Amino acid sequence: MEELEKQEKKLNFEICIKSLSLLRYITDCIDNSPLSVTTRILNTLDIPILLVHLVENPPWTRQKDGKTFKYIDSKWQEISREDSLKLTKIEGQVWLSIFKLLMDPQCQQKYELDSYRKNVIIKLRAYLTEIMLDQIPVLGELLRYLEHLSMMEPPAVKKELILEQLPEMRDNILQANEGRWKKIAKKQSKTQWAETYNFDAVESLIAEPPKCAMCGEEASKRCSRCQNEWYCRRECQVNHWPKHKTACNLLQESLQKLKLQEKSS
Repeated sequence: MEELEKQEKKLNFEICIKSLSLLRYITDCIDNSPLSVTTRILNTLDIPILLVHLVENPPWTRQKDGKTFKYIDSKWQEISREDSLKLTKIEGQVWLSIFKLLMDPQCQQKYELDSYRKNVIIKLRAYLTEIMLDQIPVLGELLRYLEHLSMMEPPAVKKELILEQLPEMRDNILQANEGRWKKIAKKQSKTQWAETYNFDAVESLIAEPPKCAMCGEEASKRCSRCQNEWYCRRECQVNHWPKHKTACNLLQESLQKLKLQEKSS
């Protein structure tokens, strides 16, 4: 189970990192988005403040044994002191999203800027160094905007009337299953774990070819019982079996219990 939990955390982290790329593309198209989408991004979800917190506490950077590691191309890579200030693709996408949400005229008009948001946003000035501006020159405009923002009081928030399309299909589903959601959730909980770790689906998300659990070479075969560990040849699988046996048995038992529960329901 510890191995499964470790894989779950890794998978969730990769999904979160990829969501930043999706956010970057969404912000690029925000001018052509419905008003309700812009309002949700800026005020309901407060994405600008979320991105500021990511800049302050970047999850794609970590320190270990006095060394700096950054998450680049779907893997952790050690970064030298000289390269520590170079922006990665993830960092660039975050900064460009911030620039779009704070500098776009439509966003500035819709964003409900109050004292709290102002005080959080101007913290970005500390990160807009000359080295940063050399890598993304357009951020110079953002720095000037932040300097101006720091010397002004945010205007009073003016609520506007927003007409928003509601998804009729979703409302119909909610009404049709009213009072049954706990029962549905209980039934789904019995299979959700197994579906989350559908190995064919997980395999398609792996950026690199699988490695042999024994020798680390590129692998093409995996354990026939749990479908979790990979091996390059039969000898490696046999030699690794004493270490893998306990985890394999636990996983096999868990899958069998889930199948029995699914049949009984």
